[in-house]
Amino acid sequence: MKDDKISRSVIKRLPRYYRILTDLEKAGMDRISSKELSIRLSVTASQIRQDLNCFGGFGQQGYGYNISDLRKEIASILGIGDVAKTILIGAGNLGRAIATHVPFTDLGFELIGIYDSDTLFSGLRIKNLPISSMDSLPEFCQENQPQTAILCIPDKSAPEIVSLLMQLGIRSFWNFTHYDIASNFPTAIVENVNLSDSLMTLSYLHKYGDTKL
Repeated sequence: MKDDKISRSVIKRLPRYYRILTDLEKAGMDRISSKELSIRLSVTASQIRQDLNCFGGFGQQGYGYNISDLRKEIASILGIGDVAKTILIGAGNLGRAIATHVPFTDLGFELIGIYDSDTLFSGLRIKNLPISSMDSLPEFCQENQPQTAILCIPDKSAPEIVSLLMQLGIRSFWNFTHYDIASNFPTAIVENVNLSDSLMTLSYLHKYGDTKL
C-alpha cells in the first residue's frame, strides 16, 4: 500500500526496520512486540505503530509482529522484490568501492554497467563488469533501458551527465555529487548522499555530545 502523503522521515525509517527484522529472523526469532522493537531501534513503540499504520498496520494486539511476515511486507513496500537496472557513472575510488561492496541484488537493484570518461580505466573490470567509455552509454541505454544511475563523478561534470541521462530515460539517481538534481530536473527521483555533510554532523555530535538531532 502506498500513500503519497507519507512523510520522507517515515520512509527513511523503513530500511532500519527491515535491517533489524532481517537480523532477528537470522537469529531464529519468530515474533516481537512493538516495545521490544522500539528498544532495538531507539524509536518509541508509538512511533513504530504510527509508521506501520501508514501502510495498513501489521501487528496483532497481545501478539506483536510476526518477524518474517513484517520483514516481507516492508520489503514489498520498499520495492526490494522489484529489480531496477542500474548503471554507475564514475569508476574512481568511491565508485569502485560502491560497485564492489554494496549488495545491490539484496536491495532491489541490478548493477548492469559501469562508465567513466577516463581512458585509463579502459579494459578494467569490477565484479565481472567492464568499465566502459561514456561514448558507448547512449547505445547501451537504448538496448538495456536502465532505470537508475549512481553518480560518483566530479561536481563540475554532473550537470552535463545528468542532462544526458535524463534524455536517455533515466529518472532515478543515487547522487554522491553536490549537484542539485531535483531543482534542475523536477521529474527526477533523487537520493542525495553528501559525505561532507555527514562528517560535519558527526563533528557537531562529537562536540556537543548530542545523539539526537
